[in-house]
Amino acid sequence: MEQIQHPEQREPATAATGPAEGHRASPNGKEKATPSRRLVIPTPSLVVLIGPAGSGKSTFARTHFRPTEVLSSDFFRALLTDSEADQSASREAFALLHQVADARLRRGKLTVIDATNTTAESRAPLLALAQAHHLPAVAIIFDLPLRTCLAWDAARPERHVGAEVITRQHQQLQRNRGQILREPFALREWIRSPEELMRCIVIRRPLDCDRRNLHGPFDIIGDVHGCLPELLTLLDRLGYRVEQTTARDGQPRFRVRHPHGRKLVFVGDLTDRGPDSPNVLRLVMDAVEERRALMVMGNHDRKLQRYLTGQDVLIAHGFEITVAQLATEPPAFRERVRRFLAKLPNHLVLDGGRLVVAHAGLPEEYHGRSSPVVRRIALFGVTTGERDAQGLPIRVNWALDYRGRAIVVYGHTPVVTPVWVNQTIDIDTGCVFGNALTALRYPELELVSVPAQRAYATPPRPLLQPEDLLKPILLPSADEELSDEDAANLNEQERPAIPATAVHQQRAESPE
Repeated sequence: MEQIQHPEQREPATAATGPAEGHRASPNGKEKATPSRRLVIPTPSLVVLIGPAGSGKSTFARTHFRPTEVLSSDFFRALLTDSEADQSASREAFALLHQVADARLRRGKLTVIDATNTTAESRAPLLALAQAHHLPAVAIIFDLPLRTCLAWDAARPERHVGAEVITRQHQQLQRNRGQILREPFALREWIRSPEELMRCIVIRRPLDCDRRNLHGPFDIIGDVHGCLPELLTLLDRLGYRVEQTTARDGQPRFRVRHPHGRKLVFVGDLTDRGPDSPNVLRLVMDAVEERRALMVMGNHDRKLQRYLTGQDVLIAHGFEITVAQLATEPPAFRERVRRFLAKLPNHLVLDGGRLVVAHAGLPEEYHGRSSPVVRRIALFGVTTGERDAQGLPIRVNWALDYRGRAIVVYGHTPVVTPVWVNQTIDIDTGCVFGNALTALRYPELELVSVPAQRAYATPPRPLLQPEDLLKPILLPSADEELSDEDAANLNEQERPAIPATAVHQQRAESPE
């Protein structure tokens, strides 16, 4: 019978020592190193280890994570009874484990759950914790052969779980494969052999919104909405040099530079209503690619992304202008826009946590977090859950209650002039409606504005005055995107009579 070496008897792969290489035979008879299995873990997140006893979970956790990051059910049983094997303490042990996990996630700490977790009932409270703290949950599934788990259990120097228990847990995992795929894990990693387990190396990667390592100086620009002339004028006022050239494919290309190394940050809503959304997109995409700019997604950007992926969206509120402008662009450009928008974060945490940029603003409890709730609030703002007579969501003026340390810069709601409210500022000054395009220089906190050359669209409501920003409820704007359900329920007669463009058909099918 083949002897299966226990993982504790092998040299592990760690991020500190570098990957442990496996070997395979090459055609010429020499051995070739096989590459490491890279597990990229978002940080912070909740990592749930799933697998029967004897599958190597605890050794994996000790190898790749700090002792303080790993919450083991065995540890909590021993804490209560002085014995890891005392199953009579399991209920209390898991209650303590969940309590500590809750406290760690609240503080934004990477947390690893080392338990079998082979049933949906055991995973449900863990997934609920991740959702409650707006952090991603990651599943690492140790789906090794049963004989491997039994052999490793028998090779343990101390206690043995036993074949009956391990077989039952292994069967639970097999029955749960489909359920794991349906559960709201942000990432699932399957480990199916001892060789694969030995080659694992864990790579920690900050959440997309976490750019605390960037310290500026920044120039944060409000909603552009296709106003290219005003954007170029504002960049000139800010000291940027913009050179327009022609790329090899014959398409326009922008080179954006600042003599003092300043970086642009766009608060979203690049398109719709204005005269030249395609070239606004080009300028921003070129600047981001050259690491001269950053951008967060706005609700109009989200609508464009959904449209370019073939989803059903309402073509209104200025979006019809963007659709017509993009119809004259080559398919490769539309595909580039789709891929660019798909990678945008819903907000950014910058300068060591001292600056947060979100399209519609973001209360402190969501800073540096990632979930559907965070994305919805960052794109559309905090709402009461009610709608006005036009069916539009009524938004709460969250800035009145903001007491966070970070400065929050946002747009989304057009204002006549920016006003500081409790370390927050709205810099969408309604350029597309004929007012101005505004930037906030950071860390100087100096506002720079240029007037609109003309009104490209009529505002659905008057721009908010400074006194409006001190009221608890903000008037909803008529450019709010309808929910997916509302849009799907529109009758065909109510849809704008705009023919479908070739955007959907010509979109490349390459993955994200």
